[in-house]
Amino acid sequence: MQIKLTSVFVDNQDQAHKFYTEVLGFVTKRDIPVGADKWLTVVSPEEPDGVELLLEPNGNPAATAYQKAIFDQGIPATAFLVDDIQKEYERLKTLGVAFKVEPTKTGEVTLAIFHDTCGNLIQIYQVHTT
Repeated sequence: MQIKLTSVFVDNQDQAHKFYTEVLGFVTKRDIPVGADKWLTVVSPEEPDGVELLLEPNGNPAATAYQKAIFDQGIPATAFLVDDIQKEYERLKTLGVAFKVEPTKTGEVTLAIFHDTCGNLIQIYQVHTT
């Protein structure tokens, strides 16, 4: 068994696609029309055959409620590993990304949390080697 696909609910697929590619730097893996929506995935350019992130429309009322509830509670929808969190934080701030939590060391990791403009809080983190 392998993890090859995970998803985040988004309130606007086109806006999410733009943010996740143009701001975060992911690349489009699949863009397949499915009715009014798309099967729209992005991947890390460093791992083009790695785990795909599905930008899933939150059209289902349960999905909308879930997305809003965890956002309101300050819980990130997902997390992305970075090599240098301070450098990534500065890069994203320059691009206008709104951070809820600035880089904060917690044990063996430093993390930061930002808003993805599509209804989610996203965490980035760096693991410290000892």
